[in-house]
Amino acid sequence: MATITSARDPENGASGVPVSELDRLAGNPSLITIDRLHAGYDRMQILHDFSLRLPRGKALCLVGPNGAGKSTVLNAIYGFARIFAGTIGVGGYDVTKLPASAKLKTARIAYVLQRDSVFPDMTVEENLFMGGYLLDRPSDARQAAEQVLERYPALQARRRERARVLSGGERRLLEISRALIMDPDVLLIDEPSIGLEPRAIDMIFDTLRELRDTRGKTLILVEQNARKGLEFADMGYVLMAGRLVKAGHGKELLADPDMGRLFLGG
Repeated sequence: MATITSARDPENGASGVPVSELDRLAGNPSLITIDRLHAGYDRMQILHDFSLRLPRGKALCLVGPNGAGKSTVLNAIYGFARIFAGTIGVGGYDVTKLPASAKLKTARIAYVLQRDSVFPDMTVEENLFMGGYLLDRPSDARQAAEQVLERYPALQARRRERARVLSGGERRLLEISRALIMDPDVLLIDEPSIGLEPRAIDMIFDTLRELRDTRGKTLILVEQNARKGLEFADMGYVLMAGRLVKAGHGKELLADPDMGRLFLGG
């Protein structure tokens, strides 16, 4: 991977938020840097001049209305969207053009998709084995799966049951756990709470908190429940029409009257 040099124009490069403000907000050197990103699908551009800074071991929540480009940020990072211009860096290396498989194995980025992605006719442990498809030996995947099962008793208890019988929260936990098989540094998580009951939502966010606070994972999540996402995240970015219009610490954004009026129901 080539070394990346970040653009640091204080007046441009982050739509409505100067890059200098993103650097200030990040505080520490960033593990993930995005500069002047224009991205979308086929000929349609969704993101416009988007920049991002996120240090290691921190969580960033992307919020905004439907169609704002939140999921496109995750897709662009992972290689599922078309990059028209701009750069994406992880750990000082330019990963903009890496394919998705290399993002996982080389750049150590895993992606938990919004849609239900478990294999319903496979058992819980077989689903976990699938998370290690890029490992050199099947035994490595089995060993990693055992470590995951030891960490999450809810999955351990149902390891030989087919995934179709799991509750919504258990299925989401399985998706997150499967993404951990390759021991990524970065987790991209699209709508972790979607379709879940309150108790399951709390369980999933407790899991994400443990991954960040205890295991040092770096998280970028899209969350339609803006209040829940910002309560959890160290930082929040607000997107509208594919542009970054506001950025701040999670608690600061929760207290912002504009955020309350637009996204928090108050």
